[in-house]
Amino acid sequence: MDRMRQENQSSVSEFLLLGLPIRPGQQGLIFALFLGMYLTTVLGNLLIILLIRLDLRLHTPMYFFLSHLALNDVCLSSVTVPKTLINMHSDDKSIPYAACISQTYFLILFGCFDNFLLAVMAYDRYVAICQPLHYTTIMRPELCVYLVAACWFFSCLHSLLHTLLLARLSFCADNTIHHFFCDLPTLLNISCSDTSINELVIFIEGGVIVLTPFSGVVGSYIRIWTTVLREPSAKKFFKVLSTCGSHLLVVSLFYGTIAEVYLFSSSSSIDENITGSLMYMVVTPLLNPFIYSLRNRDMKRALETLVNRAKFLMSKDSR
Repeated sequence: MDRMRQENQSSVSEFLLLGLPIRPGQQGLIFALFLGMYLTTVLGNLLIILLIRLDLRLHTPMYFFLSHLALNDVCLSSVTVPKTLINMHSDDKSIPYAACISQTYFLILFGCFDNFLLAVMAYDRYVAICQPLHYTTIMRPELCVYLVAACWFFSCLHSLLHTLLLARLSFCADNTIHHFFCDLPTLLNISCSDTSINELVIFIEGGVIVLTPFSGVVGSYIRIWTTVLREPSAKKFFKVLSTCGSHLLVVSLFYGTIAEVYLFSSSSSIDENITGSLMYMVVTPLLNPFIYSLRNRDMKRALETLVNRAKFLMSKDSR
């Protein structure tokens, strides 16, 4: 009898994603809005990667890290938004079990990579401002590659750990997910198995994974502002602001939305949690290209060069 019950529990072949709380009359508008935001996210971040790749003036550690951040933003949005658009356009809200587990894996992977990379970028800004004379010797191309590779490696390990722990769980007849993607805490809530090990690992290992890079970001900026305030001047202040402003804004968006979704979720309604997740999964990757391009003279200059080159090639072909 126990064996039969266990087989029934683990025989769930798909989950039901309820998606966004949209009124029937607003479905077309929300679909168009999401599609526009997704296309802007993908094209904007790919444009950043292209500019950094083509312009030799942008072949610096800061822009090398920025290109990986842009790539990660494209991947993070692509994990959830296309499936959400499909669900909006059709009556079938189901997602296969394997696809749901895979989606969870990639969400954890790209979210964790964001976390690590922001800490690496903060360290790069610390070296640039606090040790400018040694910047080129410290931030060598080899070190930059090693740092990004380490971010991907530890992110993969972190994601694999939580996905394997999730895959061992059983699910009963209730396979409804009150979300627009397969979120790890939501899956744990609907599982029939004992999830105490999963929750313990999330609390201990997940806490270390989040707090360690966050501490690195805070420590880097404490050292930066300590250096600035040692010999305060308006010129130095605005230089630091122009150098670190974009990164600070991205860090604030990232950790702010993460805290809203995962730290304060217990006291929030389902709709509020979904709104917070939208900020993290959709809005933040959308805003990152604008934050770095609109506030950065180097990116503007690279874009102008690319546009002028395209105009020249078009005029040459038309002759």
